[in-house]
Amino acid sequence: MPPSIETIGIIAGNRSLPLLFAQQARALGVKRLVAVAFDGETDPALAKLVDEITWVKVGQLGKMISALKQGKVQQCVMLGQIAPKNLFDLRPDLRAMTLMMRLKEKNAHTIFGGIAEEMKKDGIELIEPLPWLQPLMAGAGFALGPKLTATQKQEVAFGFRLAKESSRLEIGQTVVVKSGTVLAVEGFEGTDACLQRGGELAGPNGGAVAVKVAKEKHDLRFDIPCLGPKTVETCHTAKISVLAFEPGKTLILETEAVAELAKKYKVSLVAA
Repeated sequence: MPPSIETIGIIAGNRSLPLLFAQQARALGVKRLVAVAFDGETDPALAKLVDEITWVKVGQLGKMISALKQGKVQQCVMLGQIAPKNLFDLRPDLRAMTLMMRLKEKNAHTIFGGIAEEMKKDGIELIEPLPWLQPLMAGAGFALGPKLTATQKQEVAFGFRLAKESSRLEIGQTVVVKSGTVLAVEGFEGTDACLQRGGELAGPNGGAVAVKVAKEKHDLRFDIPCLGPKTVETCHTAKISVLAFEPGKTLILETEAVAELAKKYKVSLVAA
């Protein structure tokens, strides 16, 4: 069972995870939800699921923290993505600029870790959202779509070795392979763009295998691997036949829709 917390703040990026968290938290007894949403990123539907919502631009760190303080938030979760390009397009306020200047390395881990430290200075603790999201976690044996062939299983094992190493080096968490060849490694462009690029390089018949892993020493406060309907749509468009991921470390968003699309497009999703 999740801890008993009366008020939780939500720093909400894009897609459906912030909405799903709000629904799960309510069902599990959280009384107040205070959200900070980002212009051009967060789904406006979140407003109907929370008690308070403040809209900010990416980079307005001071305004974000002030909104949480005014909402009397002491524990907060960070959910959903911010489009990577927007991290560079942002116009940081003074607090964000000071933080960025202090960081020697600028990647997702260091930037969001720095944000957590800034929040802590104002008495706001960034916590893991997983206790409220366990029902969405894919366990061992999870599988949708066609069963893997012997060849695909070999490709998955090959992809896992590469993805783990790429992740360890802070390059990316997803790789796309085919016939023992690496077609794409995720960089700053994100998972969907990596899948598209790898699929294009697989040739007109497609059939590539994608593997997504969690990082070593993964900080689940601000980065939980997720798969949803858009991921399956991307695999279909890119003609990727298999997407494998780690059991117990990946959330499945909108499970029924994912299952329907996996069957419709004959895309195999496996926790391996």
